[in-house]
Amino acid sequence: MRKKVSLLEASIVLIVMLIVMGLGVIHFGISPQTPVMLVMGIITIWARMRGFQWEDINKGIKDGIETGIIPIFIFILVGALISTWIAAGIIPSLMVVGFKLISVQWFVPSVFIVCALVGTSVGSAFTVMSTVGIAFFGMGMTMNINPALVAGAIISGAIFGDKCSPLSESTNLASAVVDADLFDHIKNLMWSTIPAFVVSLILFGFFGHNEAVTANLGKINQTVDILEHQFNVSFWAIIPILLMFVCAWRRIPAIPTLFFNIGVSVVMIFIEHPSTSIKQIAGVIETGFVSKTGNQNVDLLLSRGGIASMMGTVSLIVLTLSLGGLLVHLGLIDTVMEPLAKRLNSDGKLITAVVLSAIGVNIFIGEQFLSVILPGKAFKKTFAEAGLANVALSRALEDGGTVINYLVPWGVAGVFAANTFHVPTLHFLPFVFFSLLSPIFSIISGFTGWGIKHVKPES
Repeated sequence: MRKKVSLLEASIVLIVMLIVMGLGVIHFGISPQTPVMLVMGIITIWARMRGFQWEDINKGIKDGIETGIIPIFIFILVGALISTWIAAGIIPSLMVVGFKLISVQWFVPSVFIVCALVGTSVGSAFTVMSTVGIAFFGMGMTMNINPALVAGAIISGAIFGDKCSPLSESTNLASAVVDADLFDHIKNLMWSTIPAFVVSLILFGFFGHNEAVTANLGKINQTVDILEHQFNVSFWAIIPILLMFVCAWRRIPAIPTLFFNIGVSVVMIFIEHPSTSIKQIAGVIETGFVSKTGNQNVDLLLSRGGIASMMGTVSLIVLTLSLGGLLVHLGLIDTVMEPLAKRLNSDGKLITAVVLSAIGVNIFIGEQFLSVILPGKAFKKTFAEAGLANVALSRALEDGGTVINYLVPWGVAGVFAANTFHVPTLHFLPFVFFSLLSPIFSIISGFTGWGIKHVKPES
């Protein structure tokens, strides 16, 4: 019989794990895969020494990976979507239109607003980043604006939309975990979300305006000319974009939506380039699009996508989910969280504890949904006993869970964003203002009572 893990022991294991991953990624600057593998090895040795069976370890890994099968498949399809959108001229068309419509001086805040609107409409931050986000990022690079700042604006807007949309999986999950009405949950989110949005917009305006001073207008015009001559820039590029919105409004899940979009993009490629062979299309889908305009900067921006480009992301997600499954199945997370949930005696402390717990799960497990589910289950009874409404808990889960995963170098969302824009997570982290501010405003709300709803305590 194995002994129950004590709070001290669980805390030591988690701290050692965090130190190993932090040193590997931050201090030594290596990819997260190796530190995560090392931590898994350490935890496996510890588990065997503490009396856990191999079956326990295998089950933890299996259960962890199982939660990520759908996201992994979505990432593979996103890789194919990016390459086919470039080959079909969709992303180049978005860039050309964007250059003609968006002011250079206010480019960064404009990107933030547009991505927020698109994200709210489609309900998926990943879709926003991998479609219009790619186009905006290419525009920012052409303007010589800091890549990390542009990525931060795109990611912030995408997260805002994902958080506020009734079509979002994470938003539906947060309300479902605590048995709250979805639209009541979204309405209550505004107490922390709107202040975070407004302050983020001001910061993007300030930093973006300073960066825009160095914008190279000649280079922009040259890039537009190259895009118009080398790609099929036309009005028909709007078809896959409209399809994306229609699928969102019809509540069609992400996987069929991506399949539809890839299929339409492939048809557009055949129409625009009748001589294209099936083998060439397969090459674009599998290994990505390779731009051959002759301009080094444009080719660097638009040579991307393909299933192969997502394999690094997939490998890290498999490792991270395996690690998360181990931590949950071996009881390390519950051991740390349960005592915390029982020792809090004020609204502010409860909200703070939930936000910090959700952030902690993001850091230790790296999985966005688990950062909502685990604290949600741990604190639900405590919130009810304190007379706090379910929407108070669901908002804290979103503010500490959903939005923070994009800032974790080994987190599923953080890895996806870094891979999509080819900007390391720690580089864009300081500029994802919306994610950084949401937990702060949530905690402020908890201590001031702004927007905190109460119900009669359970008898």
